[in-house]
Amino acid sequence: MNREQAVARPGSPALGSLVAFGLLALLAVTVVARGGGTLFGDRELLDWSLAHRPDVVVILARAVTHTGTGFVPYALVALAGLLLGHSARHRILAAAACLTCLVAAQAVRFSVMALLSRPRPAAAHWATDAGFWSFPSGHTTTSAVTAGLLVLAVWIRAPRGRHLLAAAVGCWGVLVGLTRVYLGVHWFSDVVGGWLFAVGWLGLVAYGVARFAPDAWADVLRGDRSPSREAPSPGIPGPGSRAGFVRGKVGIVPESDCGAPPSSAALPGVDCHVRAAEADRIALPPERDVSQR
Repeated sequence: MNREQAVARPGSPALGSLVAFGLLALLAVTVVARGGGTLFGDRELLDWSLAHRPDVVVILARAVTHTGTGFVPYALVALAGLLLGHSARHRILAAAACLTCLVAAQAVRFSVMALLSRPRPAAAHWATDAGFWSFPSGHTTTSAVTAGLLVLAVWIRAPRGRHLLAAAVGCWGVLVGLTRVYLGVHWFSDVVGGWLFAVGWLGLVAYGVARFAPDAWADVLRGDRSPSREAPSPGIPGPGSRAGFVRGKVGIVPESDCGAPPSSAALPGVDCHVRAAEADRIALPPERDVSQR
């Protein structure tokens, strides 16, 4: 995707964000209308988890759910920013931007949670620690935002195996949310709300970057496919040209960079060839080729 295409499509993330936030608002209104009570599948999934809790699975679920908060998501978000940058300065700026995105998402999500004040399932069903209100799930939102940023970085920057890496990161983001239901600290609708919030937030951030920083958005979408500034400009190689490597690509160094040709003032008709070559911006062939004509 070139720069013009990347800049010309800021409406795509905006539409996705609008749809996700619209569904989240509908779900929130339903939760409020029911007084914070259970919705579709909430009670059934909690009952199933209570009936299927072997010790080994609970330990694994706790290990997975703890990666959705604390140091891990912030480290992964910083890694995503470092991968998105293509120079030392850009990597630092991208890491700071990704961290800001996650922190701001946490602040807005916590405000929504406090506003709705939906109670969690009964504490007797909890298989891990939990606090504050229930909707939308904080672990789910954090892991989904982190997974989205990391998938973007892997998809653009990974030289090979990006499909497998992106799928693994996406599965991690989904599993963190499901463990919150399995461990009995969230209703399933809380997790769905966290996913919707994350999708809407990422779409909103993507639209903001594409709208107000189109150059940065184009650089992100372009990845490593942008032409190198050190690469030679295309041209017609002359007989005295030589090949060189620039960032893994073969470039032709024009004849003019290989040294000035020998003096040809003593040969008849050379001046005409010189003027024609300068007019066409084509390097003058070696003297021996002129003498053979």
